[in-house]
Amino acid sequence: MYLTSEEEKILEGEYGEGLKKAMEILVAIGKIYDADKLIPIASAHISGVSFYNIGEAGLNFLREFTRGLKVSVKSTLNPSGIDRDRWREMGINKEFVYKQKEIIRIFKDMGVDIILSCTPYLAGNKPEKGVHIAWSESSAVAYANSVLGAMTNRESGISALSASILGKTPNYGMHIKEERRPTIRVKVKVDIRDESGFGVLGYILSNKINDEIPWIEGLRNIDLNKLKILSASIATYTGLSIFHIPGVTAEWRDFERPVEVVEIDEKDFKDGYEYLRDSFKKVDLIWLGCPHASLDELKKIFNLLRDKKVKTNLWITTSKVVWKKAMELGIIRGIEDSGAKVFSDTCIAVSPLKNRFRNMVTNSAKGCYYARGLNRFKVKVMSLEKCIETALKGYVDT
Repeated sequence: MYLTSEEEKILEGEYGEGLKKAMEILVAIGKIYDADKLIPIASAHISGVSFYNIGEAGLNFLREFTRGLKVSVKSTLNPSGIDRDRWREMGINKEFVYKQKEIIRIFKDMGVDIILSCTPYLAGNKPEKGVHIAWSESSAVAYANSVLGAMTNRESGISALSASILGKTPNYGMHIKEERRPTIRVKVKVDIRDESGFGVLGYILSNKINDEIPWIEGLRNIDLNKLKILSASIATYTGLSIFHIPGVTAEWRDFERPVEVVEIDEKDFKDGYEYLRDSFKKVDLIWLGCPHASLDELKKIFNLLRDKKVKTNLWITTSKVVWKKAMELGIIRGIEDSGAKVFSDTCIAVSPLKNRFRNMVTNSAKGCYYARGLNRFKVKVMSLEKCIETALKGYVDT
């Protein structure tokens, strides 16, 4: 891999051990993927933030690795394991909170923008088409590549952190235009009526297309929230970083439509929903906001809950940026008058809730995946409206 003379000096340690380590990480990744060089980036988005995920070993690594270092490009941070202001209401113990706040402080001292959100494009980090970035939150990566047309690989937390320090990333994968080309045409022969169906579609694709990049036809009434859910589900279940929807996504005109075709029908959706719905009746927790809720979603939830009271735990997660806007409009207060909670800075998937709840209802297929995997919850996926109906009853009918 070609390095400039300045990059070679960094690699040789002439500018200190911290920059050397960051360069070693990027060079190692570049060699693995046959990158020809490093390229400048406009922004980074860093994951590996929750103490629940990285633990004591990860915290010690951050303490050592970041000492004296600053980010050199706009850099934002993924959700943590707590709402920094309302962690007591989440039932989080003080020892966890202490460690979590130290992690956040480390990143803040580096100059990272502490948005603590998986939707940086809704919280001040929205790149333009064709811009190279280094993002490490899988759902945000898929959204950035597909919907916005920015160019990023699915970075790890460590590689995104290294890229944020050096302002560069290896030139391979999604940074190469040809690698973004759709390779299979997907015909959806079902009218998907709500956002949960877009999440189920991501799971279905994992059983249909292997590692092919999909060109998805037949989707109607698409909005930002459905694209957000779809991006998260595709990234979670297929591992892909990009998809194309004619007339919707950023680069659909840049490529020819693939020849190979697969179809998705009613049976596929029936099977998909069945896979994403475990068996239970009384509900412990309902979670909305995976990925983090937009202002429009919060408005919708507010209207559905107006003058009503929930009979079980209804938690909504969003970014602090969106939370503040919603607070100014009276939306947060209106939602919480029902007994629901709107948390910011955090995500249920990265919070230590394993022993507090046994099951969960959500409108997010990605949320289902991580709630099952990390917190061992039983889960049911249904539309936002059905989630609210369930919150008002406290149980599910089937």
